[in-house]
Amino acid sequence: MSTSFRRASCAATVAAALVAAAGCTGGDASGPTPPSPSGEAAGACRSLHDRLPKRVDGQQRITLDPASKYTAAWGDPAIEMRCGVPRPEKLSPGSEHYNPTAEAAEVNGVSWLLEQRDGGYRFTTTDRAANVELSVPEDYAPEISALPDLAKAIRASVPKRS
Repeated sequence: MSTSFRRASCAATVAAALVAAAGCTGGDASGPTPPSPSGEAAGACRSLHDRLPKRVDGQQRITLDPASKYTAAWGDPAIEMRCGVPRPEKLSPGSEHYNPTAEAAEVNGVSWLLEQRDGGYRFTTTDRAANVELSVPEDYAPEISALPDLAKAIRASVPKRS
């Protein structure tokens, strides 16, 4: 057997092993970028993470890689949640995008800012100690249907701003 044939054979074996290992992720999905909350917001987000439902809008919760107490996701395409995000510019006085009459909705005792995005909606809580953001792909239209499934966990974990 020639040296070049052995090298090619070895390289093919290593490549096959890497492909097989990459396919064995156990259903993990690359998730949303975890925010970096601190203080009361961080504690509220960790509490929320422990109370999140197994299903949102009929979609099963998925395992994220990397795992974080500040993110979660359901379904494919993923409905993505991030807790401890910055306050949206539309709700921040002094921001050039500030809009005190921005579209909002209260769903089961939780107030949400509604922002249409390319391919779906982003919802962000408006009156909580930690801002919770939920991105819902248009595949789940009407996208607002995902919000009731999170209301109980948010009310129990993330106190209203004082």
